[in-house]
Amino acid sequence: MKHRPGPKLVHPNSRKTKSICKNLKRLSTRQKSKQAHQMKQNLLGEKILWFQDNLPTNDKLTKTQIMELIENYLHRFDEELEQIVLKQSVGGKRQRQHASREDSIMHTKKHEREEFETCGIVAVDMHVTGKGRNKKSYFGDPSQMKGQKRTLTIGQNLESFTSR
Repeated sequence: MKHRPGPKLVHPNSRKTKSICKNLKRLSTRQKSKQAHQMKQNLLGEKILWFQDNLPTNDKLTKTQIMELIENYLHRFDEELEQIVLKQSVGGKRQRQHASREDSIMHTKKHEREEFETCGIVAVDMHVTGKGRNKKSYFGDPSQMKGQKRTLTIGQNLESFTSR
């Protein structure tokens, strides 16, 4: 019987090894980039869905209604935070049981508030009338989001709406 050797070993400093490492690094970098892009698209999709669910049905929104809508968006986690605080007050030894969720909510609220007050918040176009709003509905599919008209609301100054 002949001895069949396994796969041929490659020297760690060879050109072939360096080529394999380079290809693996490129693939992992590309995968990370794809995941980051998907996360951004999912967050934007969730934001658009929230605004579509909470937009009033009247034809034209006033500046105060738009401001209230944005404030409601920024305070959408308040009930969950109250529940976490209530659970922490009841629990004896496990007072920080939901700490990771609480920290992520606080970070999200801080980031979105800062984004709104500085560079602006991206949301659905709130100037589209009732009939146009139905045609441009978004159902959570990222491929449909490309045709969705979005608006950049700049901070507290609602006078300047710029379309994206």
